[in-house]
Order: sequence, then structure tokens, then C-alpha cells
Amino acid sequence: MRVIVVDDEELARHALREMLAAHPEIEVVAECANGFEAVKAVSEMAPDLLFLDIQMPKLDGFEVLELLQPGPAVIFVTAYDQYAMRAFEVHAVDYLLKPVSAARLSAAIVQARDRTGKALPAATELLAAARPPSEYLERIAVRDGTRVHIIPIAKLDYAEAQDDYVALHSGGKQFLKQQTISSLEGALDPARFVRIHRSYLVNLERVVKIEPYTKDSRVVVLADGAQLPVSRAGYTRLQALLEGGN
Repeated sequence: MRVIVVDDEELARHALREMLAAHPEIEVVAECANGFEAVKAVSEMAPDLLFLDIQMPKLDGFEVLELLQPGPAVIFVTAYDQYAMRAFEVHAVDYLLKPVSAARLSAAIVQARDRTGKALPAATELLAAARPPSEYLERIAVRDGTRVHIIPIAKLDYAEAQDDYVALHSGGKQFLKQQTISSLEGALDPARFVRIHRSYLVNLERVVKIEPYTKDSRVVVLADGAQLPVSRAGYTRLQALLEGGN
């Protein structure tokens, strides 16, 4: 199996590489010190298995995982079990708690070998399972080839459904992300973002006014001049939030 090791601690990467050397069926094709390097390396090398730390600067392990759809099998390696346990419950291949023992590593490799080639759960499911209840996204990572864009939630103007993707509009730019608008809605603070239409989710702070469009329909006008359609249900939700903020 072709393997990539991702950890921001050099000593941790070295220790894992040394332990993996005892497994002739494993070939470590790359080591990465952060999430950006990991996304690039996986895109270029297409490994079978990823040993992935969770607590990392820039991009954490779950954000990396979300950007790698479809991606390799993943074994989490972490000093903290609160996130990894939740991911494991929705069928992540395995997780290893630091310090990793040789026996536990061998068992994880067997698990990974059995899972190679089989369908893995969507990364958005893993991410949702890993996020504690009532904790909402503060940023969104979007992959563009081997590049990664980070959009702070405060700078997200609105999201638009486009089949299996969402178009994220921020500062006059558009970023496409493979995710449903419903799953994005569930990850955002409902006090800050409102579903005004089956295809549109808007940042409440960007709404300047609501105007009639036809006899039975309305549009919201955003601070940048964008006009978005509002459904009846969306208008009810929007009114409730706007009145609650007054």
C-alpha cells in the first residue's frame, strides 16, 4: 500500500515512519507537515492510505479529509480522542492515539488493507460527526485543483445550490464546493445564515432590503447589489430573524 504520513510534528512523523518500516507491504511515498501539503500530495500521488493527524495549524485533519473527496482510506493519528472517536463511529477506517504502539499500528494496517478499494463514507458525514453539537463552522475550505482557499464565515455573502455542489459567493468571487446546500445549512449558525429559497442560503448581515419582484414573489437585495429570490417559507424565516434582531 502506498502511504502518506501527515503530522505537523517532525518527531511524530519520524516515529511513525520508523514503525511503518517493519511492514514490507507499506511504502511511504510522502510526508507532509501541514494540511495544505497533504491536499497537494494526495492529489499528485493518489496514495492508498493516509495517516492523518487531526490537530494541525492552517488546516486541521477533518478539513483535509473534507477536501479529498473521493480520497484514500484514512487512519487518524491524534493525541486527543474526542474528535477521532466521533469519526470512527461513522466508519472511518481506524484511529490511533499517540503514543502509537506497534501492535495497535499493525491492527490498523490490517483494517486498512481490508477496506482498500471499498466505498468510504462521504467526508462531509465524517466532518459532521466530528463536530460537537452546537458548534458551527467558522471557516470553509474549498479545493481548487491542488490549491486550497479558506473562506472565513464572516466573509461568506451567500451560497447557491448547483446540483451536487454549492457555489460560495464571497467578496465578488465564486468558489465551487462539492457539498449539498442542506448539509452546509446544518453546519452554519442559524442566527447568522438563513435559507431564503431551496437554492439559496444568505448571510443575514449582507441583507439590505426585501423588495417585491412579482405579485406573489420577493427578492432580497444584498450590500453588493446582488438580488436573490425569496420563497414564501424563506420570507417567513427571514422576517422572524430580522424582527428578532430588532
